[in-house]
Amino acid sequence: MQATDWNQGWHYRHLRESKEPWKPVELPHDAMLAEPRRADAPSEANSGWFVGRDYEYCKKLRADGLRQQDSMILEFEGVYQHSEVWLDDRRLSFHPYGYTGFFVDLSGKIRPGQSGMIRVVARNAQQPNSRWYSGAGIYRPVTLWSAGPQYLYPDGIRVSTLGVNPCVIRVSLRASSGGTAQVRIMRNDKDETGPLADVAVPVDTDGRAQVDIDLPGAQPWSPESPTLYECQALFVSSSGCHDQAQATFGIRTVAWGDQGLLINGVRRILKGACVHHDNGILGACAWPEAEERKVKLLKRNGYNAIRSAHNPCSKGLLAACDRLGMLVLDEYADQWYIHKTIHDYAEYLPKWWRSDLADMVAKDFNHPSVIMYSIGNEVSETAQSKGVELTRRMVDFLHGQDASRPVTCGVNIFFNFLSSIGLGVYSSKKAAKQAAHDGRKSSVSPSIKRHGSVGSRFFNEMAGIMGADFMKRGATLPSCDRLTRDAFALMDVAGYNYGIKRYLQDLRRYPRRLILGTETFCSDADEFMRLASRCPRLIGDFVWAGMDYLGEVGVGAWEYRQEAPRFSGLGWLTAGSGRLDLTGRPLGEALYTRVALGGETGPYLAVRPVNHSGERHSPSAWKMTDALDSWSWDGCEGRTAQVEVYARAHEVVLMLNGRCLGRSRWRGSTRFRFSCPYEHGLLEALAYDSSGGLIGRSRLRSAAPQTTVRLAADRDSVRPGGLCFVRARYTDQQGIDKPTVSGDLTARVQGGRLLAFGCAAPYNPEGFLTGHTRTYYGQALAVVQADRSAGSDGSGGPILLEIKVSDGHRKAALRLPIRW
Repeated sequence: MQATDWNQGWHYRHLRESKEPWKPVELPHDAMLAEPRRADAPSEANSGWFVGRDYEYCKKLRADGLRQQDSMILEFEGVYQHSEVWLDDRRLSFHPYGYTGFFVDLSGKIRPGQSGMIRVVARNAQQPNSRWYSGAGIYRPVTLWSAGPQYLYPDGIRVSTLGVNPCVIRVSLRASSGGTAQVRIMRNDKDETGPLADVAVPVDTDGRAQVDIDLPGAQPWSPESPTLYECQALFVSSSGCHDQAQATFGIRTVAWGDQGLLINGVRRILKGACVHHDNGILGACAWPEAEERKVKLLKRNGYNAIRSAHNPCSKGLLAACDRLGMLVLDEYADQWYIHKTIHDYAEYLPKWWRSDLADMVAKDFNHPSVIMYSIGNEVSETAQSKGVELTRRMVDFLHGQDASRPVTCGVNIFFNFLSSIGLGVYSSKKAAKQAAHDGRKSSVSPSIKRHGSVGSRFFNEMAGIMGADFMKRGATLPSCDRLTRDAFALMDVAGYNYGIKRYLQDLRRYPRRLILGTETFCSDADEFMRLASRCPRLIGDFVWAGMDYLGEVGVGAWEYRQEAPRFSGLGWLTAGSGRLDLTGRPLGEALYTRVALGGETGPYLAVRPVNHSGERHSPSAWKMTDALDSWSWDGCEGRTAQVEVYARAHEVVLMLNGRCLGRSRWRGSTRFRFSCPYEHGLLEALAYDSSGGLIGRSRLRSAAPQTTVRLAADRDSVRPGGLCFVRARYTDQQGIDKPTVSGDLTARVQGGRLLAFGCAAPYNPEGFLTGHTRTYYGQALAVVQADRSAGSDGSGGPILLEIKVSDGHRKAALRLPIRW
């Protein structure tokens, strides 16, 4: 079928607000991001205090050139949530889950030469319905597929790998009728050398076809060499109708067993990061450039895998992972039949899980980056016989849909124990209690003592107060094994959330079990790598979290009174949990994991904010350190500086302005810590091996007195309609960052539009859509979309971004050409 981008020309408004004017909008669109944030918002901290509403979208569908028997299908990649699709006054579709895509068949429903109105309803008013910021509306792309009376379905090509030495693939086709198909395999790099294979395949009367194809000389896909190919299918139906389709794929195998996780026959240790679906200051909008940027940043900082916590990820993210060589654990849902929030998906999952899992597999099947499925996250149902049976059914169903990938589930072992003694962190009763409690409150504060939080909020706050060992030690209780072993026995890989202290004993107790740290603390990276290096059946680790995200506010933040006047309540917006902040800036923890996970030797230098030395910060077990790679702390001379060096070294020496401040030897961690009085100048770390040889050195230099605003874009040019990410930084004339300089910035764009402008502060009353923002540790981020009409002649633009500082004396400008 022919694909048409169907993301322009939409309008939207609040549902049942007939007097409200329709607003023009381009997809993807997150309607929730424009809603007010209020103290009485039912989702409170979960959503960042955004109010939930219902919406309707509309777009006219014209049938110009359509013949009576022609076919049309609309594909929605993601609508949050409980979506309905209408054509004029006819409801064509209902899809409750907000994170899986779906198709709507329009064939025969509109006459040639006429037009109809497509209307999409998205419901998000029933709150709370998520433990994090969900966004709302048509937040992923829409495609219109068209063809003649008989055709290949939009997802009608599946390619699986039978072997990599030599390379053999299996191509399966699904058409609307019988006929014949010509299958060609091409390189995906626009190479004009011709097809690697070209075979004719009969298509049965049920529309099914399958053929095995040898590809001598083809290159397997791997994280280091993500080679992609294209399968082209030319279909001729028995009645003579013609259609064509293509699918991108990679050649790679996945195996699992005593030798661990093997990709193309080679053991891989997953050095992963959990990521939510939002794209920071863009909200939930799944712009392809934003998804690709997220993957690039994570890979650049040493991660080779991502876990789509806790819902199926977008097609755009998977395409980026395919191109860039990032492995993916795609996850289904955050709840099964026990509610975690009163209006979440637990109401629908018992009836819809088969359809949902089939949708997830259909989306993932051809993507070589996807190497595993997860059926859930912290579902304490796995401690119950009913939940164990559901585990079996889901695993068996996924094996029937796709036997080439293992299945896991992220189980919080301690939660299962608490559930067994009537203290379940998650339960339908507690979700109802939280909803009733939220409705009664006149003020918002998630303090345990004052308001008695329940559910995941209770756990997050308790862990923040008691520290990371609270859950890790809880998971070692003897009953925890009894309450997880039955469910784990049904999975290909046992997923442990915060269970690192069980790894060795469980590997000994269950000699066939494979263990994956599906959710872990950053500070456990060193210990994980020591264990994984000698235990092949320990296959990976996914830190919480790779990149900061909206909602679940403050759970991973160390924030100070200067930045957050209160440590809870309205005004907080992000979790603060990322190794990269909300704008994608790598923090000290990212530098640490680059070394601890074995990707680099270092050394890297980072310094905890000297301007907050000795101050109390908000509590969090998910934060190891708030250090930044800066030695520019103006006004802090003489204050105690806490310096961290990350190195795989026997000894680290710290120097300041040529003086030795101290030495620190390896004590089982790649994190070396020093304290010294802050002094303007050159800070230097030298790393040595056990024989005294210099491994490497790292330097941080203080900035000069003069301050400027510097803009840096993530690309040299932008395509018409494409996105560009521009970082604004306070620096000196040499480009050295100045994190203590703060200011209010205003952005203006010509030749495009400003999609979002904001900073990474977890406490952020302003949001991202006003065109104004304060800086956070001296930085902010603008996301700009180029005009679609520009660059059509190849010359392009330019697009102009101008940033003004509130003092009126400083400004910066950046020009980028717009071209294909």
